[in-house]
Amino acid sequence: MTSELKGVIPPMTTPFRADGELVLDAVKAQVDFLVAAGSHGLAAGGSTGEGHTLDPEEYRDLMQATVDATAGRIPVVAGIIVDSTRDAIRRGRMVRDLGVAALQVTPVHYLFKPDDDAMVRHFKTMADETGMPIIIYNVVPWSYLSPALLVRIMTEVPLVVGVKQSAGDLKLFADLMITAPRDKMIFSAVDALMYPSYALGAAGSIAAILAAAPKASVDLWNAVKVGDHATALDLHQKLLVLWNAMIADNLPACTKFAQSLQGVPSMFPRQPMPVASAAQQVAITKALAGLGIHASVKGAA
Repeated sequence: MTSELKGVIPPMTTPFRADGELVLDAVKAQVDFLVAAGSHGLAAGGSTGEGHTLDPEEYRDLMQATVDATAGRIPVVAGIIVDSTRDAIRRGRMVRDLGVAALQVTPVHYLFKPDDDAMVRHFKTMADETGMPIIIYNVVPWSYLSPALLVRIMTEVPLVVGVKQSAGDLKLFADLMITAPRDKMIFSAVDALMYPSYALGAAGSIAAILAAAPKASVDLWNAVKVGDHATALDLHQKLLVLWNAMIADNLPACTKFAQSLQGVPSMFPRQPMPVASAAQQVAITKALAGLGIHASVKGAA
């Protein structure tokens, strides 16, 4: 299903109870919500999904539940956020028999940054050992990969099929777009700038804003695709208000709150992340109203 990876691919939030336990029964409601909004795929276990907090068994169970709930309707990308090649390989092997379309893998992101050759080896070894298509999730500030290094990895490791380019620097995104091999996919995770990312030719997007307002995000993608830039600009401006209300160190919690206002069962972040504050809740509710979305809340588990 790798060839089907394009367009709006929301990164799912992971449902936890107040005590931090995983709630697998809540996965299907979110999957159905994202599919019904017209999403072209979905990602699980990424940063919006607090994937760095999942132990291996939870990770496998979450991916299984996500694939089962999706039931082949759209492709699923499995996020991997770990700090060693060994652990990345282990997680890739855990999900490769589930039918996921690709792995979304962060660079090693602890304090000590691998040099360029070591980073290439990291992704090559992972590709060789898992046999899975890989999308590099270029997000870690102190281990951020330059466009030149990303192009090198994509050229030397054929199973690296693309990049999810994060951070807010549209210049780096534009540089990557014009230097990447033509057969590779560049996805935008520049949440505040989906519109210009699409106009620059992005294959699609994987970003928290998509999970918070999937229908508007799909409408924005479709507007750019048909050249309706007036509609695209209007949606960009409204989605930017929502993004400004959400962006914070508890972004996953804010995304969950936005989803809860749209009928997805209300869930908690995993501690020590706090829930959306009262001020954040007011701002998110107002921003969603600006998109024509009004509260339809279901209780927390």
